[in-house]
Amino acid sequence: MWDPKQYLRHAGYRLRPLRDLLARVPDDLPGHPAVRIADLGCGPGGPSEILAARWPEAHITGYDSSQDMLKEAAAHTRPGHLDFTHADLADWRPAPDEHFGLLFSNAALQWVPGHQHAFPDWIAALPPGGVLACQMPGNFRAPSHTLLAELCASPRWRDRLGDVPRPDALDPAGYADVLAPLGCDIDAWETTYLHRLTGSDPVLDWTKGTTLRPALARLGDDQDARDAFLAAYGEALREAYPPSADGATAVPFRRIFVVAVKR
Repeated sequence: MWDPKQYLRHAGYRLRPLRDLLARVPDDLPGHPAVRIADLGCGPGGPSEILAARWPEAHITGYDSSQDMLKEAAAHTRPGHLDFTHADLADWRPAPDEHFGLLFSNAALQWVPGHQHAFPDWIAALPPGGVLACQMPGNFRAPSHTLLAELCASPRWRDRLGDVPRPDALDPAGYADVLAPLGCDIDAWETTYLHRLTGSDPVLDWTKGTTLRPALARLGDDQDARDAFLAAYGEALREAYPPSADGATAVPFRRIFVVAVKR
């Protein structure tokens, strides 16, 4: 259950890491200029447009498991140039007749447990010079996540939320350890962004777009439970992230970046 409109409320902060990742991807990909690109976890489609602007003659396919996101993305379709289809990244693999020059994933793989185990198949499907480029949040030890985990495991909520799936990612060295033996040159790094959020309960609003999604989906249409859970989580977030003197709330946000070029 994804809410594209909620996700896009903080589009500026969410798109900056995508652009920072793209800045380290070579222009001259296999098949250039008509390179074949997979956008894995394409979301509402706007990020795929950024790929299309970088490689205007490419054929880009966005893959996502959320039908709600794909409905939003459909407005960006350009036949023969940009299209979207349903896929679960847990078992997605390039078809034998597909030859991608770039496998790109922005803020999606952290939702796929053990996603690094797909990398051998993905790299094997790339031609020499092909690129796997991905970016994932790496802030899972931040208060936004630890407080959520504690609340889900508390006596009131553990029966319903104690086993809610939680995102995870390796550190840059971990990804290098997986990808280098597959015959790749690795560029891996991390960046901590400082998001200065404004408005009412800004950190809660931010987490509704991604982090809170599994818990809220589990609570479903039980509005009383949702309200009570959000009230408790919001109170904890306000204490952990107090506003600064100018009224903005500073939220450090660590992200992990990997660009692997097949030799």
